[in-house]
Amino acid sequence: MYDDYLWIEGIPFLCVWFKPEIIREVLSYPKSGTNWLVQILCLICTKGDPKWVQSVSVWGTHHGVESGVGFELLKNMEGRRFTATHLPFQLFPKSFLSSKAKVIYLIRNPRNVAVSGYFFWKKLNVCKIAKSWDEYFEWFIQGKGDFVNYWFEHTRGWMSMRERENFLVLSYEELKKDTKGSIQKTCQFLGKKLEPEEPDLVLKYGSFASMKENNKSNFSILKKDSNDPAILMRKGICGDWKNYFMVSQAEAFNKIFQENLAGQLWEWVE
Repeated sequence: MYDDYLWIEGIPFLCVWFKPEIIREVLSYPKSGTNWLVQILCLICTKGDPKWVQSVSVWGTHHGVESGVGFELLKNMEGRRFTATHLPFQLFPKSFLSSKAKVIYLIRNPRNVAVSGYFFWKKLNVCKIAKSWDEYFEWFIQGKGDFVNYWFEHTRGWMSMRERENFLVLSYEELKKDTKGSIQKTCQFLGKKLEPEEPDLVLKYGSFASMKENNKSNFSILKKDSNDPAILMRKGICGDWKNYFMVSQAEAFNKIFQENLAGQLWEWVE
């Protein structure tokens, strides 16, 4: 399955999106709600005014720092900058560890990550994909499910930062259950103050329904690489894994989760 990938320090990256010289120069697990959180951050920055997110594509407001486009975009930004990345902890610039940059780590029930990843890669015409959900499930639990690395390794690496003052952990499930509360928590972390009516604007324009209707945030720009215009905005729900995991798969996953992260993270029930 890795013929379409470039290997950097044991991590596979899609050749169509990444170049070796860029990754080495720069030196959210995918499908965890990254673009949703970015939309919310953009709206916090504009105090709920949707003009920016409705006029600039999601890749114009941010881009993965590990990509060539994202790196150049970040270099040319003025003032306070933010970017998103799926890079595992071991490939992130070491200078970051001594910086004051603030980081929000968004984590999601890995079962839902697996299901979302299966449908995303299935519809994206840039790499080989599993022939069935059962095959993709095996890839995922073996660390072959996405182009970064094993979910458990990725999560362990970044969660080692959780006690730092400049590191905030949010969960997709928390963001979904109490979006307004998560917005307030994020504002407090970033030192941003919103007027009483502004969180409601962030909530409105940062909703799944609003993003799905917004051509600048629903990734319709990927239509040349996809056979489905809804590639990014599929369901936006919690618990969808229950519709796809067989009992044997749920049991196998629970065993791996217990072996890798028992007592360290949420015991997701959604």
